[in-house]
Amino acid sequence: RVQAILSNLGKNERFFSIDEFGPFAIKAKPGRVLAEPGAMPSVPQWQKSKGWLIATAALELSGNRVTHFYSRAKNTTEMIRMAKILIEEYRDAETLYLSWDAASWHMSKGLLAFVNLHNGNAVRIPKLELVPLPASAQFLNVIESVFSGMARAIIHSSDYTSVSAAMEAIDRYFVERNRHFLENPKRAGKKIWGLERTE
Repeated sequence: RVQAILSNLGKNERFFSIDEFGPFAIKAKPGRVLAEPGAMPSVPQWQKSKGWLIATAALELSGNRVTHFYSRAKNTTEMIRMAKILIEEYRDAETLYLSWDAASWHMSKGLLAFVNLHNGNAVRIPKLELVPLPASAQFLNVIESVFSGMARAIIHSSDYTSVSAAMEAIDRYFVERNRHFLENPKRAGKKIWGLERTE
């Protein structure tokens, strides 16, 4: 069903891959570093955390653009918050497809009630349609690869002084990423569009 939607995605329709990154602690992180010969970079095993954060994000697959904010929990309230932000940001679209994994808060009664209430108003656009991913199919959640790239770029080998410093780095990463794909259009994901190497 996911691939069928994407293969017939209209010009006024948007498909989002949504998930949360974290929670992760703000402290010195290990990772690959450039070091002089004989140096042995290390990260203390026991550290005092400077705080923690969760980044909730949505990746629009046809434009490869990320919308994100920071959460204090993973729950239905944050998913509704994301839906409201996308409705406002893509208010000129006809339909927004929201796709996520099988976490309980991604398919709660409260979220379904919000979607039904929004879609029940004839004058409200865009309409929302939920497209949950099958169980054990994280590889179809394209935003996971975006989170992986973000972690390699700004989380690994980092030692941010505060939560706000880490948030600034994440904000900057997504701003630069969005700008890159605005200037160099390329849709996100391959397998989810049905572009496997073999049938």
